[in-house]
Amino acid sequence: MNPVVISVCIMLILALMRVNVVVALTFSAIIGGLTSGMSVSDTVAAFEGGLGGGATIALSYAMLGTFAVAISKSGITDLLAQTVIKRINGRNNDSAATGLKYLVLVALVLITMSSQNVIPVHIAFIPILIPPLLVVFSKLKLDRRMIACVLTFGLVTPYMVLPIGFGGIFLNNILLKNLTDNGLQNISAADVPVAMLLPATGMLCGLLTAIFISYRKPREYKLTDMSPISSDATPVNKKNILIAVLGILAALSVQLYTGSMIIGALDGFMVFTFGGVIAWKETHDVFTQGVHMMAMIGFIMIAAAGFAAVMKASGGVESLVEALSTSIGDNKALAALLMLIVGLLVTMGIGSSFSTIPIIATIYVPLALAFGFSPMATIALVGTAAALGDAGSPASDSTLGPTSGLNADGQHEHIWQTVVPTFIHYNIPLIIFGWIAAMVL
Repeated sequence: MNPVVISVCIMLILALMRVNVVVALTFSAIIGGLTSGMSVSDTVAAFEGGLGGGATIALSYAMLGTFAVAISKSGITDLLAQTVIKRINGRNNDSAATGLKYLVLVALVLITMSSQNVIPVHIAFIPILIPPLLVVFSKLKLDRRMIACVLTFGLVTPYMVLPIGFGGIFLNNILLKNLTDNGLQNISAADVPVAMLLPATGMLCGLLTAIFISYRKPREYKLTDMSPISSDATPVNKKNILIAVLGILAALSVQLYTGSMIIGALDGFMVFTFGGVIAWKETHDVFTQGVHMMAMIGFIMIAAAGFAAVMKASGGVESLVEALSTSIGDNKALAALLMLIVGLLVTMGIGSSFSTIPIIATIYVPLALAFGFSPMATIALVGTAAALGDAGSPASDSTLGPTSGLNADGQHEHIWQTVVPTFIHYNIPLIIFGWIAAMVL
């Protein structure tokens, strides 16, 4: 009857019943607080007090959405979609179509991975790039559940192993810092990505399974000529392409220098404005478009922050880990497995591996040291436990982002066609490979 287990289970059940994720998070947080013995007023106060923790993320996504709309105004995404469609038209050769299919998948993986470090716009590119490509996916008969797995892989795996962009924040600013702050010694910044290589291999196995086994069969979708946002893009010309490149480079440079997605996106947006891609009188409309595009994701992130605050106040995580540690004796293998499962439960509710690490590191580091895990194994345990739910939580931006693009024509559902496939293909391999890493490192 642990409050964390109860609240996460309620949230997942409601989400699977297709209840709005914000409603599911809020309701399950209240139930979790009450189950832990907190009063109604204390539970509500904890939930409302935690909402502010999601404000920075919500504003970051709003600015990234605005920046993404500005990129679409240059016409680059339309040019990409039109180029691919021209290559498809007239191709009746099955081998040629198959080759183009895998070329598109590889390009999606590379673009999505680049959004985490090379051009750090995170998920904001998805509602801009993916809708114009939906007709391409339909003509190639690509299963959108596979596309969702491809996008989630590109959003999660880079920050697990590449200490650049979002990976630098996750590996160095959050994971390494919290590990050392809680007593883990004899580790350096270079050790963290190495320890996460095996768990990342699990992500790769899940991706290959989704592409070549689970969703390899053709799937029919209605052909629509939807291109939201991009439909009014200006004709592509050399000046717009140059401004787009300069804007992207400016956003990347400023974000890396300041460490702020908000300031980086703002800087890139101003380059588009001064460059003439966006007229001054259009800036309000473009910002409104960006906020509208990312609003639901922002609200879910805010609700998830409130959910996390209630879980912290309830003491459910500590009591859950304590109950597990006292019941498993000195069984090191079972301890590693249960630590990963608890991390999955915690992250599934919070929806962010970045936010999970500060919660579990304070408990996991002393526990791992008590069981005799090496520093590298402890890194793998905490890092994998945090990353677990990110790839399969209804409240994770790594699942919300793909849905926002793939459902532009109303033919893709969030829970059953994004969350469930990514949960199966990534969380199960992560547990397996994370457990192996904990035992061999």
